[in-house]
Amino acid sequence: MSWRGLFLSLALALAAPAARADTDPAHLAKRAAQQLNVAAIALRDAEQASDRVAALTQTIQAYEAGLVAMREGMRRAAIGEEALRLQFEAKREDVSRLLGVLQSMQATSALLLLLHPSGPIGTARSGMILSEVTPAIQAQAEVLRRQLEEVALLHSIQQSSAQILVEGLQGAQEARTRLSKAISERVDLPKRFTQDPVKTAILLNSSETLEGFASGLADISDETDLQITLPDFQAAKGTLALPVNGTLLRHYNEADATGLRRPGLLLATRPLSIVTTPWPATIRYQGPLLEYGNVIILEPSSGYLLVLTGLNRVYGKIGEVLPAGAAVGLMGGDAPQNGEFLSLSGQQGGSEQTETLYIELRHGKKTIDPEQWFAPKPD
Repeated sequence: MSWRGLFLSLALALAAPAARADTDPAHLAKRAAQQLNVAAIALRDAEQASDRVAALTQTIQAYEAGLVAMREGMRRAAIGEEALRLQFEAKREDVSRLLGVLQSMQATSALLLLLHPSGPIGTARSGMILSEVTPAIQAQAEVLRRQLEEVALLHSIQQSSAQILVEGLQGAQEARTRLSKAISERVDLPKRFTQDPVKTAILLNSSETLEGFASGLADISDETDLQITLPDFQAAKGTLALPVNGTLLRHYNEADATGLRRPGLLLATRPLSIVTTPWPATIRYQGPLLEYGNVIILEPSSGYLLVLTGLNRVYGKIGEVLPAGAAVGLMGGDAPQNGEFLSLSGQQGGSEQTETLYIELRHGKKTIDPEQWFAPKPD
């Protein structure tokens, strides 16, 4: 099966009703295991793919999605187990009393249970009382049995998921290493222009702001004879996927805790998350810039610049034309160790999003709200 077919099969497998899977730890763990299994198969087959870079990019995205889902399943399992444990603690005396009654009933024959020292009338009365009490005791015992089985299941989910998580972490790291190598060996991308290193260095040294640098980019590119027509970027407004899997921290021009407003979006991401271009685009610049760290600036259409800052590693060469969904870099941070990663499974879902990606969209000399170009994320 091709790597494209693998990801199609994953999509079909996960197209089952999601309502229960979104809340039930067992379903979450099962779906996550499917995702990670498909990612592992894709990683194995990526070397034979006609486009290794695209195959490995999608493999990393599959690993990221699978690891997030598996950790969420483990988190829900841990929460469920803890909730049941607290219930048992709160009703410890009642549970002990119930267990004592059940043990007494089991150790005593049915005939002796019905005998009463006051004679036949007392025996009849005790039998009537017992006939009313026994169903209630049995109902309580059934509830206790189900809860104990649920605790055992939730504990089993956490144990079995832990090994899958460890293997997934290893696979994701291997896929990132292979991707970096594949990109460094890539020679088949078209180029719209060739970088002028002297002009680029002059612009870098003379620019004091991101706005000044972005405005000067148009003056340092020399168009080649290769005419490449990109799809209509304006028509894609409201449909693009975010360049990284993350959580929106601040909107366009929204003030932060210090009152500072920035003309872009700020996303919280997990360490080493892969960053991709949401639309076919030309790389106008990549590398360190001012205080922004590693930056990549893409041109999805004439007159538009998409600026991504905060990356730890950037891919590609200036002038190259990338297809939509192409990897342009990795976020910073360190891959968590197995124990650290597993310890996060009991925390809230966003607690491990320690990195931030800043997204700015420019049209001509002005910034515009990038959020209008991206499709809303489902709840």
